[in-house]
Amino acid sequence: MFDSHVAVLLDQAVSLVNTLTDGEARGRAYTAPRGAELPDAIDAAVSRPAASLPRTIDAVQAEHLVRTAQCLREVFQAMQDGRTDAAAETVNGLLRDSGARPRLGRSGDESWQMHFHGADDSFAAGCSAGCATALALAVGGGLAGRLGVCRAERCDRVYVDTSRNAARQFCSTACQNRTKAAAFRARKDAGG
Repeated sequence: MFDSHVAVLLDQAVSLVNTLTDGEARGRAYTAPRGAELPDAIDAAVSRPAASLPRTIDAVQAEHLVRTAQCLREVFQAMQDGRTDAAAETVNGLLRDSGARPRLGRSGDESWQMHFHGADDSFAAGCSAGCATALALAVGGGLAGRLGVCRAERCDRVYVDTSRNAARQFCSTACQNRTKAAAFRARKDAGG
C-alpha cells in the first residue's frame, strides 16, 4: 500500500490536521491550540522523521503550519465527499506553495533518504512539502479512497485507512465504540 516513508508523512498530515484545526473530536467541540501553545502542539504532532529539518518553531512557522493544516483538511474532506478533482487541485496548490521537490539526503553515516524539501528550507516549509507530497502520492496513486473523515456523530477528525479491506470509517476506536453504543441504544429503545 504506502511505503514506510509515505506512511509516516501521511500520519504527520493527519496529526497536523487533527491538532491544528478547530471542529469536533470524539463527540465534543475541539478548539485548536493558539498563540504561545502552538509551537509545543506542533512539536508533539510532528514525528521525528522530519528531524532532518531544523526544528525551531517560531510564531511565523507555527502560523504557516496552521494554514497548511487547513488545506490538508480540505483534501481529506474533498475525498470523503467524492470530490477527487477538488482534492487534486488543493494538493497541487500545497505542492506549489510549499516548494515541494524531491531530493536524496542524509545526515552523517546514515543511509540516503528521500526528502521532499530543499536542504535549506524552514521546518514549516519542509513539513508542508512532505505532507503535500504524501497526499499527492495517495490521490494520484490510486489510494485516495484511503483518506477519510470520521463518520461518528460530532467528530470531524481525519484518518488514513491502512486496513486490508479499506473499510475504516472512524478516526479512533473510541468513535467506533461510541457509534456502536448509540446504535445499540437506538435499537433497544425502538424494540422495547
